[in-house]
Amino acid sequence: MAKEVAAPATDEQLEQLAALFRLLADRTRLNLLMLLADGEKNVTNLCDTLGLPQPTVSHHLGLLRMSNIIGNRREGKQVFYSLNGRVGIDPDAGTMNVGTQAFMVQIAPKSL
Repeated sequence: MAKEVAAPATDEQLEQLAALFRLLADRTRLNLLMLLADGEKNVTNLCDTLGLPQPTVSHHLGLLRMSNIIGNRREGKQVFYSLNGRVGIDPDAGTMNVGTQAFMVQIAPKSL
């Protein structure tokens, strides 16, 4: 039985993947994703946990939101952030999967 060879990625698919890697290449944004993996949080909680000023956290949340990695909802004056459907969490394996239309990037602890 012949093994099927995957079609080469298009320029658009590769650009989406490169944009995702650029987004994930920041320590603050990775920290935010890992904190949101535990559930919905507001900006104040995230600022306190990260020890960063509100404008910095809001800037990074905005980049993640504009890339559809996280979602938000407003409750009065507070905005709560959470992961959306492009991010999958497997708590048993300790992994996080972030996807584009054509690719999935997995963040997992290194096995010893």
